[in-house]
Amino acid sequence: FLAGASFVGLLHAHKHKMPKKDAPAKKSGGGGASKKPKKWSKGNVKDKLANKVVFDQETYDKLMKEVPAYKVITPSVVSDRMKINGSLARRAVRELEKKGLIKKVSISSAQMIYTRAIEKVEEKVEEGAKKAAPKKGGAAKKAAKKEEVAADDE
Repeated sequence: FLAGASFVGLLHAHKHKMPKKDAPAKKSGGGGASKKPKKWSKGNVKDKLANKVVFDQETYDKLMKEVPAYKVITPSVVSDRMKINGSLARRAVRELEKKGLIKKVSISSAQMIYTRAIEKVEEKVEEGAKKAAPKKGGAAKKAAKKEEVAADDE
C-alpha cells in the first residue's frame, strides 16, 4: 500500500505530460543555440559627397551671383547647392555678410541663418538699369509723343 500511495503522489506532483513514443523526438542542444543567426539587412548606403574644399574662379563667381538671391541662406544650404565643403560654406557666408550682400537673421552656436539684403540687391539692379541703354518700346514712344505735344501746345 505504501509503495502504491507514493507512486500516485509522484504522478500528481509531476504535472508535465510524458511525451508519446509515437511523436518525433526534438533535437537536443538547447532552444536558441541551434537556430541560425539572424541576417542583418545592408540598409541604404549613402553616397560619398565629392564637395570642393577650395574655391575655383567659376564656383566663386557662381556663389557671388546666386547666393545673395536665396531667401534663406545657411552654410548647409550653400554647401548643398554649391557642392562645397561645410567649412568653405561658412567662410563664404561670412564674406557675403561683410560685403553687405546678405543680412543676418539669427546666429547660434549650431547654425547661422541669413537672408538676402534687399537694399544692396535693389541698388545693383538700379545700377544695371542705368548702364543699359533705354529701349525704344511702345510705352517709351507714347511718353515721348506726349512730351512733344505738350511742348508744342505751349
